Amino acid sequence: MTKEGILLVLSGPSGAGKGTICQELLRRYPELNYSISATTRAARVGEKHGVNYWFVSREEFENMIKNDELLEWAEVYGNFYGTPCRHVKDLLQNGKDVVLEIDAQGATQIKKRFPQGVFIYIAPPSLDELANRIHKRGTDSLDVIKKRLSCVNNELTYVHNYNYIVVNDEVQEATNKVLSIITAEKCQVVRNDNIVEEILTNFNK
Repeated sequence: MTKEGILLVLSGPSGAGKGTICQELLRRYPELNYSISATTRAARVGEKHGVNYWFVSREEFENMIKNDELLEWAEVYGNFYGTPCRHVKDLLQNGKDVVLEIDAQGATQIKKRFPQGVFIYIAPPSLDELANRIHKRGTDSLDVIKKRLSCVNNELTYVHNYNYIVVNDEVQEATNKVLSIITAEKCQVVRNDNIVEEILTNFNK
């Protein structure tokens, strides 16, 4: 029987670097599957529909909510974000590991449906560094940047809903920690309750 894959959930404030860590995880762990979210926000420069996000209209998103097609969804900074559920469930049931990069509200919803998921909060080394990263990114207006920074204190209160916290001071080191967490989770007894039975069965042969 195929063991269910691990659902890895990464969250953190805007500018904490969770997207960069996610990209590095996918590069270093090719078997990991990235779940693309749907959003009503406009695409940023370089982003592609079906690669970075499913960019949909507000009406389309609301229909997805009504039809229960989303694993989780939330309104963040005036835009809707959500995770289409069917693809994620199919991957997990086939033993594939899946990573979701979502906000704290969405992660809370996911935890109710998948308490066995691995929830990791990506934190910045400091608020000053967080502000610098958002400014350097150059993808948001000053008003949007101010709104993002004003929400940080509230976002940080969600950290106690997570299993782990990783401070992203340096991307490679932070990625190493996340990979170590995945390795440890794969060794949990609850995920390997068939091993002892297999050992005893082979011995009796």
